[in-house]
Amino acid sequence: MERSNNSVVSEFILLGLSESQNLQILFFLGFSVVYAGIVLGNLLILVTVTFDSRLHTPMYFLLINLSCIDMTLASFATPKMIADFLREQKTISWWGCYSQMFFMHLLGGSEMMLLVAMAIDRYIAICKPLHYMAIMSPRVLTGLLLSSYAVGFVHSSSQMAFMLNLPFCGPSVVDSFFCDLPLVIKLACKDTYILQLLVIADSGLLSLVCFLLLLVSYTVIICSVRHRAVSGSSKAFSTLSAHITVVTLFFAPCVFIYVWPFSRYSVDKILSVFYTIFTPLLNPIIYTLRNQEVKAAIKKIRTQSINSKHTL
Repeated sequence: MERSNNSVVSEFILLGLSESQNLQILFFLGFSVVYAGIVLGNLLILVTVTFDSRLHTPMYFLLINLSCIDMTLASFATPKMIADFLREQKTISWWGCYSQMFFMHLLGGSEMMLLVAMAIDRYIAICKPLHYMAIMSPRVLTGLLLSSYAVGFVHSSSQMAFMLNLPFCGPSVVDSFFCDLPLVIKLACKDTYILQLLVIADSGLLSLVCFLLLLVSYTVIICSVRHRAVSGSSKAFSTLSAHITVVTLFFAPCVFIYVWPFSRYSVDKILSVFYTIFTPLLNPIIYTLRNQEVKAAIKKIRTQSINSKHTL
């Protein structure tokens, strides 16, 4: 990957979330706590699923991969944003900026497809329970996982291909806390109208296809669950509500960011914070608070840990 020969910009300036010094100190403390919560919450899911054999099922295999993506999605820009709250000059190198955009679309595209894989898993578990383990074999799970990352990689590579030959000759100010593609593309010193449409079409097509697949899957599942006995449907609805909540939290910001991607409204900045920081924080909370199996496994691990300390 090479820079355009016409580019004279070697770094970009990030405006961050606020110019107020008092607010930046407050943001530094607040987002430090939030980021710690993201890492600890997703690590808790990873440890719980890994060490409790009862959770060694296809659904939880996909869940721990979602936790890995969420941790990485929160880490591609959040640590730098936290450090920038204490700096006067918030700059990022050309390569750093492109890396942020690449990983954002890689992880975002992969998570979209992984959510589709989780919907397929729930469809088979609820609609074809007797054949669930046979259908969701390790080979199928590996295929779903690799397909998710492959789609994310192709999507991100295509977005970066649009950007590589763009000349940047100034200004180089990005009105955000990280290099977001719709904001960076406006800084090119050439007409980028057609390119903007291609970028929107690329991201929009992937988002639309994934959303429609999720919508169809969960509609079929809900219709199937409604025809079952109340005792059997309560657990299914509890699991489904967690999945649907996560899907809503993930896709809602995408709609606002990419339907009006080149607007100047500060709401885009707020939605970017929600998409890259609060969604990875809320996912483990949703899956632990609404999942009795995970809560029971956490309690079991905690009890075993306390007993082992008493033994020592």
